[in-house]
Amino acid sequence: MSFREGDTSLAAQHKLRLSVIGTGYLGATHAACMADLGFEVLALDVDAAKIERLAAGNLPFYEPGLEEVLRRGLASGRLRFTTDFAEIAEFADVHFLCVGTPQRDDSGAADLRYVHSAVDALAPLLTRPSLIVGKSTVPVGTAAALAERIAAAAPAGAEAELAWNPEFLREGFAVQDTLHPDRIVIGVRDGRAEALLREVYATQIADETPFVVADFQTAELVKVSANAFLATKISFINAMAEVCEATGSDVTKLSLALSYDDRIGGKFLGPGLGFGGGCLPKDIRAFMARADELGVEPALSFLREVDAINQRRRARMVDLARELVGGSFEGAVVGVLGAAFKPNSDDIRDSPALDVAAKIRGQGARVTVYDPAALENARRAHPDLDYADTMLAAASDASVVLLLTEWQEFREADPNVLAKVVATRAMVDGRNALDPERWREAGWTYRALGRP
Repeated sequence: MSFREGDTSLAAQHKLRLSVIGTGYLGATHAACMADLGFEVLALDVDAAKIERLAAGNLPFYEPGLEEVLRRGLASGRLRFTTDFAEIAEFADVHFLCVGTPQRDDSGAADLRYVHSAVDALAPLLTRPSLIVGKSTVPVGTAAALAERIAAAAPAGAEAELAWNPEFLREGFAVQDTLHPDRIVIGVRDGRAEALLREVYATQIADETPFVVADFQTAELVKVSANAFLATKISFINAMAEVCEATGSDVTKLSLALSYDDRIGGKFLGPGLGFGGGCLPKDIRAFMARADELGVEPALSFLREVDAINQRRRARMVDLARELVGGSFEGAVVGVLGAAFKPNSDDIRDSPALDVAAKIRGQGARVTVYDPAALENARRAHPDLDYADTMLAAASDASVVLLLTEWQEFREADPNVLAKVVATRAMVDGRNALDPERWREAGWTYRALGRP
């Protein structure tokens, strides 16, 4: 549901004004979607170039459907952008904190410098009752410390409150997940904060979205617990792929059979190259680091093996490709289909595809990469790789082709057409996205993770 002139929805009736601090993937999405629901929104970032680009209606990243929502908000006048903390302090009643929490360079722990910087910049400017709502993924215990920090620095004192409202966005589905989430979780200390957030999310609540009210620490744990579970499920089926390779079994059939058990289900049970991106890898490592700090490291020790399984799949992909080029990559030409960590995204953070491509390049091959959305980001991160603007160009003269990100374009690739440009008809399917029989009938040697 989006706000239009004459709309009588619950969101259109409110008078709250919102700010969003941080205009990365989470913040830009949240700001644009809240404006689409009828709120006046002022979004802030310290990166002036990013703000200028967003204010012109252009996204600094790829996300299906979001640019249309962004431009609609700008055209309506409900969405604006700034670099001035004083402006958002004066403007907004509710401030959403959406800054990044990357992994620290010296450990697996979360780096909270951007969270602290944003709070320290905003809190001294809060002269009236205000609510800061954290959406960033943080270690459990962070919110309680921030609440004290805000109350001590804000002229409004205890009337400058904090709540925690974890995000559950899936890249490629961010608009849907914001406007029609599968649940809303808030961590609060009093009824006023809860009432404000019920007003913010009135439209979703009216659509019967589950609304879970918890304390700070439980709300903080929800996101990392969800990501830990999903990572575990992915690594479980990939561990079964290792067993299948040793026994000549087919992990795709195993996964299908398991999916019919409603206690298990088929989501996140797709065997392949494993997970990457900006959330799952860093979040499980930060979760382990925090458990160690709390003295409960054994409770999450299984996540170390989850992480290790995920890394082994990348190494196995390299091994399969090497086998198909005769045991050595020296002088080999390798075509790589995919650079983003998942389809419908240009995010290359901890991308399994680029990790595999870089490892093979390091062993002497000439590697050419194609991706429908992530080429610009990949070129900046890995200038040592070659790049092509089409799938056929990436596969040209290849000794082996690797499918590493399951874009629909690659799923639908015609093996007979691709055969005309390669040097050798050899395919390693890192995502179990292709029909083996179709490719073998076209004369290809087809290999995949966890399949005979």
